[in-house]
Formats: sequence, C-alpha cells, structure tokens
Amino acid sequence: MGDMIQRYYSPKINDYLVPNKVFVLYGPRQVGKTTLITEFLKEYHGKVYSSTGENTELRDILESDDFQKIISFFSGYDLVVIDEAQRIEHIGQGLKILVDQIDGIRVIATGSSSFALSNKVGEPLVGRQNIFTLFPVAALELREQYGPMHMRENLEQLLIYGSYPEVLTSTAFEEKRRYLTQIRDSYLYKDIFELERVKSSKKLLDLLRLLAFQIGHEVSLQELGASLGMSKNTVARYLDLLEKAFVLINVRGFSRNLRKEVTKTSRYYFYDTGVRNALIDNFNLLHNRNDIGQLWENFLFIERLKKRQYLNVYAQSYFWRTWDQQEIDLVEEREGKLFGYEFAFNERHKKPPRDWLATYPNAEFQIIHKENYLDFIT
Repeated sequence: MGDMIQRYYSPKINDYLVPNKVFVLYGPRQVGKTTLITEFLKEYHGKVYSSTGENTELRDILESDDFQKIISFFSGYDLVVIDEAQRIEHIGQGLKILVDQIDGIRVIATGSSSFALSNKVGEPLVGRQNIFTLFPVAALELREQYGPMHMRENLEQLLIYGSYPEVLTSTAFEEKRRYLTQIRDSYLYKDIFELERVKSSKKLLDLLRLLAFQIGHEVSLQELGASLGMSKNTVARYLDLLEKAFVLINVRGFSRNLRKEVTKTSRYYFYDTGVRNALIDNFNLLHNRNDIGQLWENFLFIERLKKRQYLNVYAQSYFWRTWDQQEIDLVEEREGKLFGYEFAFNERHKKPPRDWLATYPNAEFQIIHKENYLDFIT
C-alpha cells in the first residue's frame, strides 16, 4: 500500500467552505491534516493566503486585535489557510475579526491537541465555525479505496500496527515499528508539554502504559495514583490532558434505572492500536499474544467512532456493567433507542446478559466478531 490514501474529507472540503465561516480541522499530530489541505489547495481556484502558526509575521497580525491591520493584510483573498493554528495566541479572537470584517472570506484552520487544550478557539467563534476531526486512517476509507478483501487480508496488521498514514504506507515491519516508537516518544505529548507545563514525560508514559493493559476494564484513579506515586487529582488532570491531546478516549458507564449498574467509573481507549502496542513494546503477531480481546475491543471502538463522525451518525457511547459482572462492551444510544454490542474476536454466539434484556426490553444486542465486523465499522 505504497500510494496515497484517499481521505474521506478530500472530495468534500469545497462543500464545507462557507463564506465568513472557519472550517476547523482538528486531529492528532501526524494523521495527515496538512497533506489533506495541501492536496486540496492544488485543485483550488481562487486567491489563497496559506501559512502556519509558526510564522511570526502572521502571529503578530492575528494576535494584535487590530481591526485595520487584520483587514488590510487579508483583504483580497478568497481563502485563508492557517496550519497548526494552535500556536497563535487567542487565535479564536483573530479569526473572529477576520470572518466578521472581510466579506465573503473563507478560512481553514488546522490544529492538533484539540485547541481545547488552550481554549484558543471556542468562545469567539461560536456560530462562526464548522468543526471536523481527522483521525488516523479509518477502515471505511481503506475499504472504499481497496475493497473489503483488502480489509480481511490486512486485519492483523491493523490490530498490531494501527492506522497512521505513515505506518500504512511503510512496507517493512521494522519501519512501522520505528515510526510508532517515534510517535510514542515525541509527538504524543508535544502539545501537552508546550501548553500545559507538565514536567515529567516519564510519569505520562507510565500512566499510559498502565492504561494500555486495562483496555476494556474500569479504571480507578486511586489505584493508578498509588502505582504512580501521584495524587488522584494529578492522575485526573493528566487523563484530561491526554484526552484533549487526542491520545485517549474516555467512556462512562450507562445507567437508567437499575440499582446495581456501575456508573461512576470510566474506561479508556486509545486513538490508535499501534500507539497502544508501542507503549507496551509488543508488536507480536496475534497467535503470540494474550491480549487479542483488548486489541479487538479498542480497534472496534475507535473504528466505530470514526464511522459515526464521518457519516454524521449522532450517538452517545457508554459501556454497561452491573455489580454482579454482567456487562456489554459498547452501548450506543441513538434516536431514542439502545444498541448493545459485545466485542468477541472468535465468538459467534452468546446470549445477551439477562439484566440487560430485563431492564431494557426494547434494546438491541449484537456480537461483533471477525466474520461480521466490517459493516459495523464501515
């Protein structure tokens, strides 16, 4: 797979560009935001100003809050593109002036670390932005380009090495490993260090390692704190930062009306299984692993999330568990209905937990295994 991977948003960007609105593209580092926009600009007809948040000249102008300065600099352009916009202080305020004052202008801003880390966009752009998230390559993008058979043949590789574009286009396993190790050691936390004065990368790494072994299990902040020699509050803060930096996703327990449902706890999934495996230094093939269940669960969870984001399927995600250990890996609440999904790599038949059906008689239940998973995630 050495060629360029066609991203879901590629043919759609033009439709998303609205005059006097900002098209905001978020996502983890290295997932291809810059490539996506660069490819789009090659085909774009119109006068474009394109730069990055590292450009000091541009920073001075957008941070100045000076209407005249901003208007005179950007007038005459059809499209303004700012890559890595999170590097500009109060970028939201600057962009607000831009889209409010220059008639017909279109703006693209990309950023890692869900600008939320620094609350730079949010407030000023309410009603003036359309937000999209770009993930590591989605199974639905691969299926679209290479067909379902490709997915079957490459499932093991996706589980082990994940789906960063660079990983997918490297042919040698050694290269894939090297790249993932590099992501693990530098890119993952870059934003956190830049923006949040977190001192110890070692502590962050240790925390992520512990979580890598607990996929599909509830996480106790108390226990994590005790193992890491950190307070419960520090653990909570680190987890929040790792979520905002697109490393982890937090899922809460679902409950409506059963006293024995577990709700106060969280489970965490990684944005990418390759990164998760790099954290525990395990790139063994599936027949040599004892964590296939966890990999499978993480893979399905994140691919399902990509599908919902890209296809605009609105749903809330939870896990469901009772104190007597009945559980369901993923519960989706959409359009007023409940859908329970159990993730089992090899298992085809399994009865739904009895309390699930008793408590939610109209809910659905399905097992997602390696023979039927494709429709679930594409």
